[in-house]
Amino acid sequence: MSAHTDRFVPHLERIIGERHPDSSPDTLRRTAAYLTNQFTSLGLTTSSHEFSAWGRTYENVIGTSPNVSESEHPLILAAHYDTVIGSPGADDNASALAVLLDIAHQVVRMRFQRPVRFIGFCLEEENLLGSRAYAAHLASMQQSILGAIVLECVGYARDEEGSQKIPPGIPVTVPTVGNFLALIGNQGSQALTMAVEQAMKPHVPVVPLVVPGNGELLPDTRRSDHTSFWEQGFPAVMLTDTANFRNPHYHQPTDTIETLNLDFMASVADAVMAAVMTFAETAEGS
Repeated sequence: MSAHTDRFVPHLERIIGERHPDSSPDTLRRTAAYLTNQFTSLGLTTSSHEFSAWGRTYENVIGTSPNVSESEHPLILAAHYDTVIGSPGADDNASALAVLLDIAHQVVRMRFQRPVRFIGFCLEEENLLGSRAYAAHLASMQQSILGAIVLECVGYARDEEGSQKIPPGIPVTVPTVGNFLALIGNQGSQALTMAVEQAMKPHVPVVPLVVPGNGELLPDTRRSDHTSFWEQGFPAVMLTDTANFRNPHYHQPTDTIETLNLDFMASVADAVMAAVMTFAETAEGS
């Protein structure tokens, strides 16, 4: 482990563990509190978006970069914090939360013209309930965003030939070595997808795909919170290590910290930070 990767470990150690609304509701709430505390301690403007499901209240945790014009449409960077039953959820999705917090740590040390809004979504594993409630709220309030970058499983990578499986029906060439990041957008997000690819590819191998409509013909491209934004007409992309098409521990009890590739996560963080800087219009550093 090196200094450039061990920065993820404290977040991972606090977050990894089953986080499910039925089997482990206390851990789910503690994770929301951890995200809130981290956002607050970094100096982000912290809030929560509450929503109801099954007669209970859940929250999406939000932290917004300070000292920027609220008249500018925000860039959203998001990752979900719940898990399926029986999995500690290291890759899915503690890896993305650790990268998100790492980027937040960098953003607050810089000055941007545009707000960057960090969101931890709840109940992604339950039919995207948290992000669907949030995207519907944005639409009902007629709020606009520059776009959303959704991180979904970004911690598993291998260099062996044959370590990457090919999702069915994907109309682009997919490498057979699982050391890249897939970038998924829809037709309404094509400009966002291309710009994110250009910003990221100096830092990590990227395989982009723009799907027709909202990805209805390719269900595997709809399996995260970006879909909630697509369905409300907002531009959004998903960044993913492709989950079960690469990671044999996906949704299993074995999805633990020991299986994560921290060097790959560091490359992802650098790549996403480059994209954030491209969109948020860096001003003079503070």
